[in-house]
Amino acid sequence: MGSFEPVLTRNVGIPNSERIAVYLERGGYTALRKALHMPPDELTALVKDSGLRGRGGAGFPAGLKWGFMPKGPVTKYVCINADEGEPGTFKDRLLIEHDPHSILEGVIIAAYAVGAHRAFVYIRGEFFLGVKRWIKAIDEAYASGFLGKNILGSGFDMDLSVHRGAGAYICGEETALINSLEGKRGDPRMKPPYPAQIGLWNEPTLVHNVETLANVPHIVNRGAAWFKSIGTEKSTGSKLFCISGHVRRPGNYELPLGTPLRTVIEECAGGMRGARPLKAVIPGGASTPMLTPEHLDTPMDFEALVQVGSMLGTGAIIVMEEGTCMVEVTRRLMDFFAHESCGQCTPCRMGTWRLKEVLTRIVRGQGQPGDLDLLEELCAGIVGHTLCPMGDAAVNPVLSSLQHFRQEYEDHIQYQRCKEEN
Repeated sequence: MGSFEPVLTRNVGIPNSERIAVYLERGGYTALRKALHMPPDELTALVKDSGLRGRGGAGFPAGLKWGFMPKGPVTKYVCINADEGEPGTFKDRLLIEHDPHSILEGVIIAAYAVGAHRAFVYIRGEFFLGVKRWIKAIDEAYASGFLGKNILGSGFDMDLSVHRGAGAYICGEETALINSLEGKRGDPRMKPPYPAQIGLWNEPTLVHNVETLANVPHIVNRGAAWFKSIGTEKSTGSKLFCISGHVRRPGNYELPLGTPLRTVIEECAGGMRGARPLKAVIPGGASTPMLTPEHLDTPMDFEALVQVGSMLGTGAIIVMEEGTCMVEVTRRLMDFFAHESCGQCTPCRMGTWRLKEVLTRIVRGQGQPGDLDLLEELCAGIVGHTLCPMGDAAVNPVLSSLQHFRQEYEDHIQYQRCKEEN
């Protein structure tokens, strides 16, 4: 870890890093100049060979996604998913506010590779500073010839604009995002067809997360072999990990994929904030299953976390110390998912509220025998029965907390209070 050279965060902390003059001084837009002299298929092959996987949570191979876009002179779009709304996740905000041109350069390269001439930034409405900096960055890019007609004399045209979300977490799902961009209610669509086939205004659409796109200029400049030299064989490159909770130094840390969870918590975040030891950790955002201290040596990559029963997700690590009531943690997470359900699917619309209801009853000391079986039955009625992944994601806190902290639930029901209370 000591020899790792930051890639995505190399400009963070530099004065006025959000301005194009600073970005250009530090080598910005050299990748775009290089990319515009490459055949689009060659660019797609380069990204595919790099092994870059989506950083928004799903981990789908980026180059494969580009390859799904149809060839030929059909109308195509690119959407930048900057609707970062999951509890514990704040990595995209860092890039948006401190290095928007790195994302913008990646967007233009991606659009050129798939033959799209129109792109949209869909950004979380609460990111007020981020919205301002995106708009400023786009204006600077137009003024410098990186956007608009005949970009850098290449004959490639592209226009880009910003669209603010209205506070709906579900619009982070790519088809809900597309519906919202169209002016409709932000409800997920049935898949297939996928956005690369029928997306924005029924045209092929490439949707990418902010962090994913920020990797693209570096891959173009330095090559697939360089990118694959970072991380693991199947999880290549670096990753932004955002740590929050009971640690000394919460914040964003860029590290190679495959870095052990223990290293992130103890060396980067400074370890636990006080004398109490670690009790539980959520490794990839609120929608990923909880882990315990026995999992601290797990590599933070896509494959290893699945093997121990969780997921990398967005790389948002939430750390909890001994004394934390895990039933209350689960209740609060379920309160979020119940509130944010779009309501389209009955299992998610009703199931999340029923889960919240039962969890609230247990936390208040009104739990009943059979409630734990009921929680598991409700989860089984949601998993695999919803249009989008949010249903499956919503039950992860419940099932994983029951797996690792079942005795705590039973104590709540037996003693009608939390035994963790001080």
